[in-house]
Amino acid sequence: MEPSVTGYRTPARILHWTVAILVLALVPVGLVMTGDGIARGLQDTLFIAHKNLGTVVLVLMLARIAYRLTHRPPPLPAGLPPLQRRVAAAVHGVLYLVLAVMAVSGFVRVQAGGFPIELLDALGLPPLVPRSDAVAETAKRIHVLTHYPLIALIALHIAGAIHHAAVRRDGLIRRMWPPVAP
Repeated sequence: MEPSVTGYRTPARILHWTVAILVLALVPVGLVMTGDGIARGLQDTLFIAHKNLGTVVLVLMLARIAYRLTHRPPPLPAGLPPLQRRVAAAVHGVLYLVLAVMAVSGFVRVQAGGFPIELLDALGLPPLVPRSDAVAETAKRIHVLTHYPLIALIALHIAGAIHHAAVRRDGLIRRMWPPVAP
């Protein structure tokens, strides 16, 4: 399929902004819920929210990847320097990868650890990962370590968007904003 000349199609935009909002909520929730000195009731609420919203991000990331594989992105502006093109491609590719690893490792950690994912329970879905303390611990380590590059990549992505909007003023942001394509 041919890309839109003016930007991403509406489904890509909606997936992008939905994942962005969820991830921007999940990161601080994850940091707070694992911190010291938090009341147990609040911690439990944050854990429930984090694992259920994380599961939604996992499904949305799978949808994003499927959509991206079947729909070419719009071309970058002709005046964009080659180095910026390569950096943009690298940041986007690694961001997709890290988001997928983060979502999968969190999901595996919860299910292998024998913890419920209330959203899936409400839908009547059985656990997809067998109970295993070793697998749960490995997934937990991956999940914890992955949050560092995730935060760095989000910062780079936002910095790039701000650079194009405020410094270059090249209209690149219109490829993804507003969330519904004109």
